[in-house]
Amino acid sequence: MTTPHMQHPDALAKAQEIADQVETGGRHPTSLPAKYVLLVVPVLWALFQLWFASPLPFTLHIGIFNDTEARAIHLAFAIFLSFLSYPMFKGKSVHRIPIYDIIMAFIGAYAASYIYLNYASLADRSGNPTNVDVFTALLGIILLLEATRRALGPTLMIIALIFLSYAYLGPYMPEVISHKGASLQKLMSHQWLTTEGVFGVALGVSTSFVFLFVLLGAMLEKAGAGNYFVRLAFSLLGHMVGGPAKAAVVASGLSGLISGSSIANVVTTGTFTIPLMKKVGFPAHKAGAVEVAASTNGQLTPPIMGAAAFLMVEYVGISYIDVIRHAILPAIISYIALFYIVHLEAKKAGMKGIPPRYKTPFAQKMLGFLTAFISVAALSAFIYYGMGWTKSFMGEASFYIWSGITLVGYVALVRYAAPYAHFNDEVLGDNLEYLPEILPTLKSGLYFLLPIFVLVWCLTVERFSPGLSAFYATCFMMFIVITHRPLIAFFNKNKQLGISVLEGLYELVLGLATGSRNMIAIGVATAAAGIVVGTVTLTGIGLVMTELVEIVSGGNLMLMLLFTALMSLILGMGLPTTANYIVVSTLMAPVIVTLGAQHGLIVPLIAVHMFVFYFGILADDTPPVGLAAYAAAAIAKSDPIKTGIQGFGYDIRTAILPFMFLFNTELLLIGIHSWFELIVTIVTATTAMLLFSAATQRYWLVKTKWYEVILLLLLTFTFFRPGYWWDQIYPPLNSVNPTEIYNVIDDVVPPSNPFLLQVSGETFDGKLVSKTIQISLSGHGTAKEQLDEFGLVLENKGDNVVVDMINFASPAEKLGVAYGWVINKVEVYQPRPSEDWVFVPAFGLLLLLYMGQRKRLRKEESLEATT
Repeated sequence: MTTPHMQHPDALAKAQEIADQVETGGRHPTSLPAKYVLLVVPVLWALFQLWFASPLPFTLHIGIFNDTEARAIHLAFAIFLSFLSYPMFKGKSVHRIPIYDIIMAFIGAYAASYIYLNYASLADRSGNPTNVDVFTALLGIILLLEATRRALGPTLMIIALIFLSYAYLGPYMPEVISHKGASLQKLMSHQWLTTEGVFGVALGVSTSFVFLFVLLGAMLEKAGAGNYFVRLAFSLLGHMVGGPAKAAVVASGLSGLISGSSIANVVTTGTFTIPLMKKVGFPAHKAGAVEVAASTNGQLTPPIMGAAAFLMVEYVGISYIDVIRHAILPAIISYIALFYIVHLEAKKAGMKGIPPRYKTPFAQKMLGFLTAFISVAALSAFIYYGMGWTKSFMGEASFYIWSGITLVGYVALVRYAAPYAHFNDEVLGDNLEYLPEILPTLKSGLYFLLPIFVLVWCLTVERFSPGLSAFYATCFMMFIVITHRPLIAFFNKNKQLGISVLEGLYELVLGLATGSRNMIAIGVATAAAGIVVGTVTLTGIGLVMTELVEIVSGGNLMLMLLFTALMSLILGMGLPTTANYIVVSTLMAPVIVTLGAQHGLIVPLIAVHMFVFYFGILADDTPPVGLAAYAAAAIAKSDPIKTGIQGFGYDIRTAILPFMFLFNTELLLIGIHSWFELIVTIVTATTAMLLFSAATQRYWLVKTKWYEVILLLLLTFTFFRPGYWWDQIYPPLNSVNPTEIYNVIDDVVPPSNPFLLQVSGETFDGKLVSKTIQISLSGHGTAKEQLDEFGLVLENKGDNVVVDMINFASPAEKLGVAYGWVINKVEVYQPRPSEDWVFVPAFGLLLLLYMGQRKRLRKEESLEATT
């Protein structure tokens, strides 16, 4: 992207340096051989990943790699490049690659690829490693930890060392967390020579999914999509009150579609938006904070979310489409709330927007209210519902037919954009006097949305895996990178067609290299975080964590959630979101589910993982280490701590969402059965978030009084969780004696409807536990037959009902029920009026509050008019 004219080029350079250190290593060698190595090796890595993701190996029957082999090669590239791209110490050896870094790069790459080079022989001696195996594993872990320190700082390296020490020194640990320990041979074998540790699920997701999505984002950026999105956002929104800040929110949301990194997002969009926010009156630290809050939320924006979102596919065991479905509503209302916060800040300060060059019709202004993720969500819905039906009669040929249609559509859109292409080559600077024109700006890059169309089609209609979907979208994007400039030159009858072809090829190579270098930190992070996962599986520390958290929280569920959130924030100060998510979800997700069940709260696993994911992202702007805040502060010329605190203040709206969707899973679109329920959920959740924004800003139509703030917070809680008040009037559950369970199933519980069992018993390690489980039966057959099908065989023993048998691999066994446990209580959901009736008095109270504020606003306006 072309760099705009800035009043402070040193500020941009400092921000870019922060981003480079995090994203690509910050090393820029001057010697020609070193430059070629740092170009050619990343390009080779990208080509390998494209080959591995493609169907070609299986079609041509050559170059087929299994998952473990691919993970080894993936990590070998990541470690090799980390030693070449990241200096041993920041600011040292920036312009050259020392010989010791080259040696460590080759040794680290060999150790990482050891499991690939010796795959057959390692399989033959599984569980019985040789001294060479152990030595190579030890050397590999040491070099991986050093690569992690260089790429991510010391935090993850220290955490990995603590877990390795815990695994090795188990007998010497305090009694509550002690275990028998693991020998060096067993520890190294488990962590390096199996898929339980370093080469586990996390690295597998990085290999299969994440790389291609990062590569897709890099290609879009090199093609000019980033500049297009920023200009489009400004043309639509810049004229409004506080327009540049609102444009920053939308531009960052759009950039979030192509970038999973909040720091890169800050530097890409903040270069334009922060100076323009300052120009219309935003203080420097608030201008930086708006960009930080918008950029961190970019990782929440479907369809391309942060790398951790892909890990949920494996950890939770659901499809990526389901992850998108659960994430879409929180992302939408979070961005709407930030947009509203910016509006309130601008209103409080009496700010204006940037005037358009020409008067814009009202209909075009209304487009400004459509944010990026809403537009993409609408596109996704159109693809799925409006076009997905064509697959029913096209069959397997639908992919090829729509590929041809998309190709023709691409050429047509480039032809449509050609007369306006120069608009997209212009960049915004802090000396902007007039906004870009809406229609020419919109037309100049519409074809950039086509790869998103391909991605959504492959995911939702063709039902391809995320990796294969990203492969097709990335290949199409590579085609666009190569061809869009030559096509524009052709349609504009430009004689420099050959130069345009060379430019396209150059941008393609740069895009491949940039995408790979952006993956270095993610590759080593997922591998190092695998050490934590490997230690959990080796030692059983996960079970101990349940006891520790229960002791710390005193059995209080809310304290446990606060502890988990705080843990995510603290770890996130020194870890990227992906590594933070792996560590915290591995340790805490099972704990929340287990302790929630013990206290009667049935928590879906996806809700817990989204909870951890959200707080990991929020850590990017949490002082004192939030790197996104440092990058924004460098551009804004403000204090990074002050910027981070203000950014976190804006992001408080995002911090309450995870707590709310744990208690009200409808926010994740779980348990919604009709369009009416969906509309009610969207309207009430959005209203709640806007009210919360007004409360935290202490401003609505006018400055709010203290009691109005309390009332706004109370209404926020009501709209987010109406069931709390309704439960006080109409208890949702009716307790039944366990001895009546068969009668309850036959006569009381509607077929296929769930009910709750409170059970207690002794675990295999002799600990007494009590938990609540939710049961859904088939509704076919007698009560006993349905329970047998579920896996539960019960027996009456006096006044008690005891589990007499658990069927192997049954739903009952998966819920953790064991032989000999006692059924303490049966709870049945009883019929009651809809909890939506709570919204009637809530909206009435909101209307009264609005009328009171409106009255004060008129008084203030009349006073201003008289003075």
